[in-house]
Amino acid sequence: MRSVCDFTDYFVICSGGNPRQTKSISDEVHAGMKREKIVPRSIDGEREGSWIIVDYLDVVLHVFAPETRSFYALEDLWGDVPQVELTKAATG
Repeated sequence: MRSVCDFTDYFVICSGGNPRQTKSISDEVHAGMKREKIVPRSIDGEREGSWIIVDYLDVVLHVFAPETRSFYALEDLWGDVPQVELTKAATG
């Protein structure tokens, strides 16, 4: 993202099957980051769960419900930015 914006280096974009799953994904990422002593600058959308955005400064996490991800189409909006697709969650 750094080549096209000045507020972050990376967007992480993922989906949960429904708002409950998006909240679970966000909670799990938050717990893992907290263990590493990294806390977000801000979090928005947790109550609704259709789009949760978590700002870790260098990385912005977007967790979408499927219909919201399709509607906003961030991958298309930022299509000129190089993408790295991950097909399997990292475990550690």
